[in-house]
Amino acid sequence: MASVLKKQLEQLVSNGNDVHFKGILHGIEKEGLRVDGSGELSQTGHPVGLGSALTNGDITTDYSESLLEFITPVFEAPEEALNFLEELHKFSYQHLGEELIWAGSMPCHIKDEADIPIARFGASNVGQLKHIYRVGLEHRYGKMMQTIAGIHYNFSLPDDFWQTLQIQQGNTESLQAFRSASYFRLIRNFRRHSWLLLYLFGASPALCDSFLEGKKHNLETLHDHTLYLPYATSLRMSDLGYSNKAQASLNICFNHLNTYISSLHRAIHTPYGAYEAIGTKVDGHYKQLNTNILQIENEYYSDIRPKRVAAPGEKPLHALQQRGVEYIEVRNTDINPFLPTGIDSQQAKFLDAFLISCLLMSDDEISDVECDMISVNLDKVISRGREPGLTLETLSGSVSLTSAGNDVLQQVKMTAQMLSKLHNDEAYVQCVTAQHDKLNDVSLTPSAQVLKALKDSGLNHTQWLMQKSAEHRHTFKQSSLPQAVQQKLTEQAGKSLNSQAEIEASDTLNFDQYLAEYLAS
Repeated sequence: MASVLKKQLEQLVSNGNDVHFKGILHGIEKEGLRVDGSGELSQTGHPVGLGSALTNGDITTDYSESLLEFITPVFEAPEEALNFLEELHKFSYQHLGEELIWAGSMPCHIKDEADIPIARFGASNVGQLKHIYRVGLEHRYGKMMQTIAGIHYNFSLPDDFWQTLQIQQGNTESLQAFRSASYFRLIRNFRRHSWLLLYLFGASPALCDSFLEGKKHNLETLHDHTLYLPYATSLRMSDLGYSNKAQASLNICFNHLNTYISSLHRAIHTPYGAYEAIGTKVDGHYKQLNTNILQIENEYYSDIRPKRVAAPGEKPLHALQQRGVEYIEVRNTDINPFLPTGIDSQQAKFLDAFLISCLLMSDDEISDVECDMISVNLDKVISRGREPGLTLETLSGSVSLTSAGNDVLQQVKMTAQMLSKLHNDEAYVQCVTAQHDKLNDVSLTPSAQVLKALKDSGLNHTQWLMQKSAEHRHTFKQSSLPQAVQQKLTEQAGKSLNSQAEIEASDTLNFDQYLAEYLAS
């Protein structure tokens, strides 16, 4: 595997084609709960000063009205995306009053699941569709799991790179087909090695006991109202709080774009007994969009997704089928409570090197046997990742996590060395060195640091994260936004409210007709 990556890198560098890596594009999506001064979930509506959650492309909501979602534009430098993410936090705090943006992935104390307000997007048909989809998630999985927050890292490479790589590999397909197949190669290798990201960056080893109120679990009590697993890395990525047997049956391991599309298309159009029992429209109120395994594509949860920007009214799967993969979305990143925006440039640069490495590794497909191993390894690292002597499964037999991690990092280091030389920036190599340190010293991992902070402070999960959230608010409020940024975000918020009103005024169908046509399209 290492020899494949090494050969690809050497060819790119020798021909001077490594320069195309300067055109990597990045975007970051980050969720964050709004909480009140006592650490409870906010019950207020999405702040008007932030614009319309339906039409503001930079600040919206996710599942809950209280779950903010920040979306940066696409930038070439990861630092630019991180800077914009910071600006979105600063702007938002101008409109939050005494509320805080929660600093962790696992939610604050929630007295009652019924208190979680589902996001609303106005009276338009598309706004109602988005709301009812979330009502469906409530009936299928419960509200509590929908309060979990994370960070999505969007990554793509420019056309010049794909043209060069296609020539280098002697591929004669269309550029679109080659690019899509190559992104799926990246995705397969990501799936094989994503357990390492959970070990290195997982930051949710504990949670508030209200999250599991009345549910069976195997977590231990750390102290007052705080549950944890001693060696856990990312409880956010576990199946705590919900059962997803319907999705488990899909068994998607991302070998090809066409099989990925057909699997999801089948799930969107296949009825599922448990969801049929819920019903669609009951006593005049929608409980879900339909009774199929998936209501829409986005309901399928994965730690990585192939993506294509869809045209207005176009379904994501249709966009992928017609125009191929445009970028990939990494979805397994926890919010790091020690960082104001939850992620920093060292992590972003490591992700770049990791993802490029995954792209240039072996093109082997994932067998059913290996697919099962991937799931087993992920479960192990999620719940026991820092356990001394932990072993992972491979096609060649069991291997220690430390040994497997060092093997992957040796490959990522080759890519990081290329990037450091290309950008004249040693930070790429340094970010790999920092991850080697975490393999050698488990106390350096964010998950270990979170548990240490909880133990040392004597605070429970909600109290400690309230403290961190307040610290981050202070950091954001210490400096003002540049005037141009302030003006742009303010104008965008205002325009988004007008856009929502225009959409609502332009609807010609009643919602029943709209939904029927949407599902049939």
